[in-house]
Amino acid sequence: MRLDLAYDGTEFAGWAVQPGQRTVQGVLSGALELLLRVPVALTVAGRTDAGVHAAGQVVHADVPAAMWAAIGGSLVRRLAGVLPPDVRVSAVSVAPPGFDARFSALRRRYVYRVTDARWGANPLRRQDTLAWPRALDVPAMAAAAELLLGEHDFAAFCRRRAGATTIRALLAFTVVRDPGGMVRVDVQADAFCHSMVRSLVGALLAVGDGRRPVEWPASLLSRTARADEVTVAPPHGLTLMWVQYPPDAELAARADVTRNIRTLG
Repeated sequence: MRLDLAYDGTEFAGWAVQPGQRTVQGVLSGALELLLRVPVALTVAGRTDAGVHAAGQVVHADVPAAMWAAIGGSLVRRLAGVLPPDVRVSAVSVAPPGFDARFSALRRRYVYRVTDARWGANPLRRQDTLAWPRALDVPAMAAAAELLLGEHDFAAFCRRRAGATTIRALLAFTVVRDPGGMVRVDVQADAFCHSMVRSLVGALLAVGDGRRPVEWPASLLSRTARADEVTVAPPHGLTLMWVQYPPDAELAARADVTRNIRTLG
């Protein structure tokens, strides 16, 4: 089955289960096991770090067909009754053949919210908005973001994991200031490696407040290891907005492509 969910990451130690920590995966799998009376293993579209939020996360899980037939139609309502208020499942459905929440995805979209207002973040948005102490040059940040588009080795912006590639295709990367003065960094890619989005935002903030030139973030793409001079932006400004999948007939093929370790070119 496929589950679509949202969560406020403030009180979570990230998505993935960790001993002694409150995690989204732990809370959701516990709720499902309570209702379905069987162990439930969850596969997520994008593993979020501690403090990161999600408006459009996607998960899949295999459950007995008889169990689905018994309560599948009421599962959203039942989950609302047992989940804590900082996690909500908005839809549950039978996943089409070949669907994999992680590997079938075409792209993921994140938005990072930051304000450079002298008074800081709006109290009603303080948990999903970074208050930046210096004025930000948004056109400079946007120009720096544009230079990072395309497929590159983003090793300078990633915390490397054993056996994982840092080659990614950045499909969209924009920075705008809305009419209320909020700066929104909007980034889309086929996939992201560990800490990549927050590192990219951190690099843009250094450009925006004048500490680095526009060309600096793109100049780091020649690195083969993480750049220590890139500061990772705080997690609470980041939200996973949505995950896009191909038509049902192409799901399995997309998963096969994604599982291949990429090389440039």
